[in-house]
Amino acid sequence: METWQEAGFGLYLHWPFCAAKCPYCDFNSHVTARIDQRAWTEAYLSELRRAAAETPGRILSTVFFGGGTPSLMQPETVAAILDEVRRLWPMVNDPEITLEANPTSVEAGRFAGYAAAGVNRLSMGVQSLHDEDLRRLGRLHSAAEAMAAFDIARAQFSRVSFDLIYARQGQTLDMWRSELSTALDMAVDHLSLYQLTIEPGTAFGDRFAAGRLRDLPDDDIAADMYEVTQELCDAAGLPAYEVSNHARPGSESRHNRIYWRGGDWVGIGPGAHGRLGLGGTRMATETELSPALWLRKVTETGNGETLRHGLGLTETAEEYLMMSLRLTEGTDLGRLARLGHRLDDTRVAELEEMGLLQRAGTRLRCTAQGRLVLNEILRRLMVD
Repeated sequence: METWQEAGFGLYLHWPFCAAKCPYCDFNSHVTARIDQRAWTEAYLSELRRAAAETPGRILSTVFFGGGTPSLMQPETVAAILDEVRRLWPMVNDPEITLEANPTSVEAGRFAGYAAAGVNRLSMGVQSLHDEDLRRLGRLHSAAEAMAAFDIARAQFSRVSFDLIYARQGQTLDMWRSELSTALDMAVDHLSLYQLTIEPGTAFGDRFAAGRLRDLPDDDIAADMYEVTQELCDAAGLPAYEVSNHARPGSESRHNRIYWRGGDWVGIGPGAHGRLGLGGTRMATETELSPALWLRKVTETGNGETLRHGLGLTETAEEYLMMSLRLTEGTDLGRLARLGHRLDDTRVAELEEMGLLQRAGTRLRCTAQGRLVLNEILRRLMVD
């Protein structure tokens, strides 16, 4: 149940603030007029010390600043956090330290400061390379700003990734093929490529329910877009290593692989989740969602968590299966067995016969076709 030696140990810090709320976003993000960066810095440092006290001796592999929009943080805030992280935990020789950023010109101006603080990987929320689509998606940058910010980032960081969303309103297969080809020509080493999903509780969700979100590609076109994504990325040397993530070999997100491989991570900040093996039990942790309440809770009680509970063997095994099958490397069946979980051979064989799964030694993987219907595969594998 204590898996950090096998699958890694990371730190996730959630910055909950954004300059604007995107209409498709269901993350814990908030727009506010004023941020007391000093108070937030002190709260993060306090939570880091609390987390380090219960994870002595662990070697930290990755740090990830997510959000929200962490590129709204002052570089001095990032520097103070990373200085404390280095003091509290031993780290691997080449830790991956990622910060998510929006590619506006203002935020790009902070890139040098983040690099000086110790950030060595930037993940940029580009989302589209077309101005009209950026406007529809509620983004505050233009395509030209995104490309300029990418060039600045490449000069400051050894590793740069960016996100694109496809199956957008009015988008055709040829339009996506052209846009993705442009992205691949930008000498990128990592791309996160997501199909637009309409989430309940978002502005897009409300519009869709009211019949006002029109011209979305149908499921068949979206599936074709996924297949074109695989084709173009493979040809460019950025094969998929996870359902939505593509990278040149060696440029995969080490932090996200900790999640997908079922490793341990500390989750700090409003709405952050964590997984920690402690005392022989795998613990799931959650924190206060409201930024104001989280800050008050940390300041007054010294603990921003709202929930901590132990996961049983079955929960741990099912979570590992769900996450690891997203990876092209697949699931380690030996590790699954050590968690007391064995898959039904008949069901696995049926899915293999359908061309959706394949076994290689102790590994079980989804095929390219299987990744298209992963939720259905999991539903069949996890039926009691």
